[in-house]
Amino acid sequence: MIVDIHGNPLRAETLKQTQTEENAQVSMLLKQYAEHPTQGLTPAKLASLLREAEEGSLAAIADLAKDVEDKDGHISCELGKRRRAILGFEWNIMPPRNASKDEQRDADMLADLLDDATWFYDFLFDMSDAILKGFSANELKWDYVEKLQIVTGYTYRDQNIFKTHPDDFNRIVLNDNTNEGEALNPFGWALHIHKSKSGYVHRTGLLSVLAWPFLFKNYSVRDLAEFLEIYGLPVRVGKYPSGASDAEKATLLRAVMAIGHNAGGIIPRGMEIDFQSAANGQADPFESMIRWCELTQSKVILGGTLTSQADGKTSTNALGNVHQEVKEDITLSDLHQLEQTISRDLLLPLYALNGKSYNGNRRLPRFEFDTSTSDEMRDFAPPLKDLVSTGMQIPQSWVHERLNIPEAKDGEAVLTQPNSAPQAALNTAIAALSTEHKSRDNQNALDEALNAITNGEMRDEYKATLQPLLNKLNKSSDLAAIELAELYPTLDQDALTELLTRLFFVSELWGTINE
Repeated sequence: MIVDIHGNPLRAETLKQTQTEENAQVSMLLKQYAEHPTQGLTPAKLASLLREAEEGSLAAIADLAKDVEDKDGHISCELGKRRRAILGFEWNIMPPRNASKDEQRDADMLADLLDDATWFYDFLFDMSDAILKGFSANELKWDYVEKLQIVTGYTYRDQNIFKTHPDDFNRIVLNDNTNEGEALNPFGWALHIHKSKSGYVHRTGLLSVLAWPFLFKNYSVRDLAEFLEIYGLPVRVGKYPSGASDAEKATLLRAVMAIGHNAGGIIPRGMEIDFQSAANGQADPFESMIRWCELTQSKVILGGTLTSQADGKTSTNALGNVHQEVKEDITLSDLHQLEQTISRDLLLPLYALNGKSYNGNRRLPRFEFDTSTSDEMRDFAPPLKDLVSTGMQIPQSWVHERLNIPEAKDGEAVLTQPNSAPQAALNTAIAALSTEHKSRDNQNALDEALNAITNGEMRDEYKATLQPLLNKLNKSSDLAAIELAELYPTLDQDALTELLTRLFFVSELWGTINE
């Protein structure tokens, strides 16, 4: 029997019910327009919003995060890079270690269900919303299809309908206008809490760090706009005659204020306007402040600045590579956190409801992203080959797991190394030379290996070409050289180089044993 977190039996009908729509109070919150706390945002107001979040109200800080992402193009761009980075990775469903046939079959079943889920990549992207806001809640939709309880989709729920439990600030509940809130239904939610920082859920996201540069940047942008509005325009001074009435003074003032933008105006006779020198000043201080804010935002989100913008002074290729490596480390951290949430909130319900091998134990399948790269495989293969050649016993299963390469099933076609016999002959020859004593048996083994390299394993097409040359070489080296020069343009260069390399190696071996 499957039970929920409170030990109550979990019925299939419960899965089809939508918790947010059933709760009238929560449903009303879904229909409300979001607040826009960045309107008139001041340091005091921002501190008040962060304090509300500490007291359990997540709505204000959620609305603040949406405003920050909407109004700051730099933050939106950098977050988009980080969130979309996770979508480029393949993934696998891994069974428990030393899995039985039933456990492997269930893992394959779960992989098929997620492969068929057209909503899954959108689901990954929406869960990454927690990077900024601390958490992301997605309500799962269930249905009974072909004798399986499966997730047919999900609904992204705005963070402003949630709050933290008064007795546990790490426990997120629905805000139903009660003190304790309503607990989330088991198997009904995928709740991802992203830990960019340690602490309670209200400060695990990046918003509490990004909000301050956002505020300072807004002040600088506003000051820069005011500066640009008057920079370059001459100072206008209006002169009115003595005894002018208030109406005449007001008319002159309107003319002075309008003439800078309209390039023309009228004033009463007897009045005049003098144009003084243009306003002095520079935009550099404002731009420097904006630049500092954006560099800080890039550091917070991506761990560096050279993957986003260069300052023209320290933007070297080496530093760019270092910043890219830091960004990749952050991406790996994001992936590992998503793996835990998907395994707990998506795989476990599917496995518990449909798995034949599920019996409530701790042997559970897990979701894993494939983070291996071609560079990693390239760097891993040569040392592995050297270790094997020295006689180290390395399990094949470990290599498959390390490189994330699936093991071939019975009867499945596999890749083979072409012309492996010459390589084996070379290994035999090297082993024969590496012995401490040159016995007759070793000499015979070496002779057989060299014969296999030069004759038995020579490619047919080159044997047909080179054998006549070798015969002529025994008679006249000049004739052989002339014929080889004529054939050279038509030969496969890579294969010929490989063959000649072997022949040179053979000659060195003969010289070594006959010295």
